[in-house]
Amino acid sequence: MSQTAKPSGLIELHLAVLMFGGTALFSKLIPLSALDITFLRCVVAALVLASLIKFRGKYLSLASKQDYLVAIGLGVIVSLHWVTYFAAMQLSSVAIGMIAFFTYPVMTVIAEPLLTGNKIKLMDIISGVLVLIGVVLLIPEANLGNDTTLGIAVGIVSAMLFTARNLLQKRYFSQYSGPHAMFYQTLVAAVFLMPWHQTELQTISLETWGLIVLLGVVFTAAPHALFTSALRQLSAKTVGLVSCLQPFYGAMLALVILGEALNLNTLIGGTIIVATAIFETHQSHQSQRRKKNA
Repeated sequence: MSQTAKPSGLIELHLAVLMFGGTALFSKLIPLSALDITFLRCVVAALVLASLIKFRGKYLSLASKQDYLVAIGLGVIVSLHWVTYFAAMQLSSVAIGMIAFFTYPVMTVIAEPLLTGNKIKLMDIISGVLVLIGVVLLIPEANLGNDTTLGIAVGIVSAMLFTARNLLQKRYFSQYSGPHAMFYQTLVAAVFLMPWHQTELQTISLETWGLIVLLGVVFTAAPHALFTSALRQLSAKTVGLVSCLQPFYGAMLALVILGEALNLNTLIGGTIIVATAIFETHQSHQSQRRKKNA
């Protein structure tokens, strides 16, 4: 790798993570339900990703019938993940919803050994306990009738779905590029959610349509393309660690654009969760490196 590739790769990576963090703001900016936002986002993103793949001279088709079945399963999981992701933030706040969602790196290191048959490490269990403490600090009261508490619960469900999607994609769909994989997942998600779409398209204002297009193009299709490009230039460890900045970027954007402030408990709980996610990401890549060198 050339030295000149690294800075450009880092810029692309930080832009992608910033955009992923900015995605959360649309849960508040677009005056639609989480399901309708997700449905329209997927329609726009699928069209843009298909155009991007064709522009690059690649084929949209998949290699086998089994891959189409996998794509359908992944698309359904992605649709449920995004609906719960936006719902978590509509119920609570952008910062709390994103922090609850970012329990997924620890879920991944605990769930992956169950799939591979390896033993769960003590340090991973400790990380799980720390994340649990962080989540408890976020909860205002142990009552799902409280919107913030319900938002945290929904955010954790979103994290579980995202963990499942990532593990399944890694195992059964990793032969396809990021944009190619996301094209099928957004296409399937749009078809899957269509029967439950409630808002009449003609009643949506031009301003809202503008936000939907912005979400689908700039905050969905573009960051996936940038993320894929960064992966080619940077180590997986760097990509993983920088990705952990997503809740920070999202919270800062919410503070500046939406005026959402962080209380002390959210700040402490969020710091514990994100710090644990960074630690687990670092440990995971260190473990992978040791296996390669063995």
